[in-house]
Amino acid sequence: MNRTIRFLLLLPGLSVLQGCYEIGPTRLDRDQSDYSRALTSSAKQQTLLNVVRLRYADTPGFLDTTQLISGYQLQRNISVGIGNYSATRPYGGAGMQVQESPTFTFQPVTGDAYAQSFLRPLPPGNLLPLAMGGLPIDVLFRLAVQSINLINNTGSLGGDVGRASPAFFDLIYDLRLLQLAGLLGIQLERNPAATDKDALADRVFLSIASTDNPDLTKVVHDTRRLLGMAQDDERVEVVYGGGRPRRGQIQLLTRTVLGVLGQIAYQIDVPEEDIASGRTRPTIKMVGRVTRPIVVVHVTKERPGAVFSWTSYNHKFYWIADDDFDSKLAFTMLQILLELSKTSKGPNTIVTIPANG
Repeated sequence: MNRTIRFLLLLPGLSVLQGCYEIGPTRLDRDQSDYSRALTSSAKQQTLLNVVRLRYADTPGFLDTTQLISGYQLQRNISVGIGNYSATRPYGGAGMQVQESPTFTFQPVTGDAYAQSFLRPLPPGNLLPLAMGGLPIDVLFRLAVQSINLINNTGSLGGDVGRASPAFFDLIYDLRLLQLAGLLGIQLERNPAATDKDALADRVFLSIASTDNPDLTKVVHDTRRLLGMAQDDERVEVVYGGGRPRRGQIQLLTRTVLGVLGQIAYQIDVPEEDIASGRTRPTIKMVGRVTRPIVVVHVTKERPGAVFSWTSYNHKFYWIADDDFDSKLAFTMLQILLELSKTSKGPNTIVTIPANG
């Protein structure tokens, strides 16, 4: 009986210990990291799938995750009894169960949101500051610029239509050298005639500094020549458009996000059987200084192992190798461009999926 009394006296203490168990603080770090990785991985997979769809003239689709709610329920129970189980000892038990109930909310990108996000050319004022942050300007221009003045980048369709001017790759190569040397600058200035709602409110200027370094003097000279700048000019305004620019300006014809996706799509080296059957067009062949695709996408019939990102389409697997740094960097820059293009105006359709285990 003394043992029974002592056991009953311990029950309030057990209850207090149970009540002190808090789910939120113990799960915050783990959940934040886990969901962040999952959302990033799913976004990369969706982008790669849309690239492959465009390669086969299939309709791309975009689904944004707009809300994630992770709820937990703590269930506790404790029982004590004295009876037939033992004449001298009490018996009982305690249990605790944690149940997770996440809910995901998705919004299909349609209508005005689709047009604003994916069919509108990327403004130079949004594009060039990425180079200020250290992103390689040559990769940025290969992805998002169709032409600089009268110098054309590769098109998003195969054949002669997709062929680029070799001078384009010479130019972006020199721009990258100047960027690494600290001689390339990007400045943004507020246009006093623009309103706050004007997407082109910022004037963008590109500067190329002079240097006494003999190895870079020719690079500066060639870059200014290709851009149509006078050799004594160090700064020029960048404006959106194509064709021959006015003095003191560079015409930068930027792509839409769908154009960027299509550019990567038609550089995928797809199986010859898909081309012969008419399911897709021949792969764009690069010319001049650059012969490597912006993003190298592999195609296999077996699921790959350790990869940066992968997706499946028409019984084949398309993937980017984890040890291909250049492809990973370009694909990450593509994800950044996708985020920059998104509009705050959301569509009406909402898909909510409760995921109860």
